[in-house]
Amino acid sequence: MTIRLPGPDGLRTYEPRTEPRALAATGPLTSRTVFSAAHVVADPYADTTPDGPAAVDWDATLAFRRHLWSHGLGVAEAMDTAQRGMGLDWAGAAELIRRSSAEAKAVGGRIACGVGTDQLTGPADLATVRAAYEEQLSLVEESGSQAILMASRALAATATGAEDYLDVYGHLLRQASEPVVLHWLGPMFDPALDGYWGSADLDTATETFLDVIAAHPDKVDGIKVSLLDAGREVALRRRLPAGVRCYTGDDFHYPELIAGDEQGFSHALLGIFDPLGPLAAEAVRTLDTGDTAGFRALLDPTVELSRHLFQAPTRFYKTGVVFLAWLAGHQDHFTMVGGLQSARSLPHLARAYELADGLGLFPDPALAESRMRSLLTVHGVPR
Repeated sequence: MTIRLPGPDGLRTYEPRTEPRALAATGPLTSRTVFSAAHVVADPYADTTPDGPAAVDWDATLAFRRHLWSHGLGVAEAMDTAQRGMGLDWAGAAELIRRSSAEAKAVGGRIACGVGTDQLTGPADLATVRAAYEEQLSLVEESGSQAILMASRALAATATGAEDYLDVYGHLLRQASEPVVLHWLGPMFDPALDGYWGSADLDTATETFLDVIAAHPDKVDGIKVSLLDAGREVALRRRLPAGVRCYTGDDFHYPELIAGDEQGFSHALLGIFDPLGPLAAEAVRTLDTGDTAGFRALLDPTVELSRHLFQAPTRFYKTGVVFLAWLAGHQDHFTMVGGLQSARSLPHLARAYELADGLGLFPDPALAESRMRSLLTVHGVPR
């Protein structure tokens, strides 16, 4: 049976696969530390508005995290994939951190949580930015989770140069009770972060970033780099102090960066590993055996889907991630906090379905096809 999908040149015919891809769900990952940045599931029955507080379906949200843990992946919680600053406010993120951290402890799952300054809603000075970071860092540490120091819109708006970043991050690293992950999120993910680390010139910004790490290497577990520039990431990871890891956040080049070269490799903290979770875990288990070619054979074909989901404007990749979670049966609806389900076009979503189905990402291909048909019907696409 075929399905008609909209594209740039009108409707086209696609024949969905009928059998799911067989993937294992057991065993830890040993050669790489791998986090999936996880999405949140909205409550579709809540009477909300786009600028109101997020209404979260906590049962479905936590069930998805158990799905990721069951495949050996860590969960990167309350990151931009969870719509921090794009539908999920600090109150919602704080509750997400508390609940997910408790769930991780209950099932023995690895978790790291985003620490930012998104409780600030207006102009702020550096002292206010530091205090906001401290409040969130305290909550994450009290929850028993590892902290990820996220890039801050408030700091980007307040800092006047590199010295302000060195001051704020140095203050936080001295206070952190355990080593943290530093997160460099590029402006393609959030335009408000342009010029982070005190300069729009990436070479200059990199030097400041490395200065922060060099001053406190014992407090930095690793760095998460989301610049979509593989060459820059490789050059940066080669300059890291011994013991500081590089977690790739490059959703365009992750197979080659995780595989690495003769001088090292990247671990992973990726939004694309939300829909790719089981397949990504299978690939890393293959890499664990020393089979780099087998790893690439599994993961390289997924890059086309990832580049599609993360195409400009990149920050709306969350829509595709949640759409695929709905098709895969991880939630019963395609509704997002903040109404972000409207951020991608029907042709974009149709192509995401086609690519994901071709990869065998849907545990129940018939369910995915049925849900895709229902979306097409709502949009007036004839059968």
